[in-house]
Amino acid sequence: MKTIISPSILGGSFSNMEKTISELDQSKAEYIHFDVMDGDFVPNLTFGPKFISDLRFKSKKIFDVHLMVNRVGNFLDDYIDAGSDIITFHCEIDENINELINKIKEKKRKVGIAIKPKTPWEEVKKYLHHIDQIIIMTVEPGFGGQSFLNNQIEKIQNLSNYVKENNLNINIEIDGGINYETGKLCIQAGANVLVAGSFLFKQEDLIIATDKLDDFFNK
Repeated sequence: MKTIISPSILGGSFSNMEKTISELDQSKAEYIHFDVMDGDFVPNLTFGPKFISDLRFKSKKIFDVHLMVNRVGNFLDDYIDAGSDIITFHCEIDENINELINKIKEKKRKVGIAIKPKTPWEEVKKYLHHIDQIIIMTVEPGFGGQSFLNNQIEKIQNLSNYVKENNLNINIEIDGGINYETGKLCIQAGANVLVAGSFLFKQEDLIIATDKLDDFFNK
């Protein structure tokens, strides 16, 4: 299975984001990852739907939007209209998960559910037959640049085994602390989408760094 690279713009400069999006659009990455944080569900605050819509015309890539927010239902239409291709929200929110899944599907967008490191994978089992993507957080959500939590490998393996046993057509995406070494562990455990932020943006050339990461996992 091909490994999909989803560079997270959280590692880039917000003052020069159009350039970042343009560069990622030239790279081999299939997705561009948007970490939306509300300062409530997580302590950090990033951006909203207008930020995404303003960048949509700059790229033909799949916009992989990760909502780390409360009150998802209040904002779904805005993120759909902004040009999100995949919308992932957290299973830990206090809302009707099935209603949110159905609303995103009705709008002809792909839907994902994200899970924090301390949340057992079984919490999302009942939704896996109805979604397109699961994001396993391998850092505590809220800030970029954190170290990969190795204790999440078993969770990736368990989810991957369940997906295979039930013949589900679902992407397993890993978000947090991804580089060559940690990415390899995740792929071996059964993941097929890797979110990389700080690691890529620390490199001298974003396009070259992204292409090298893609080549490494798809050689």
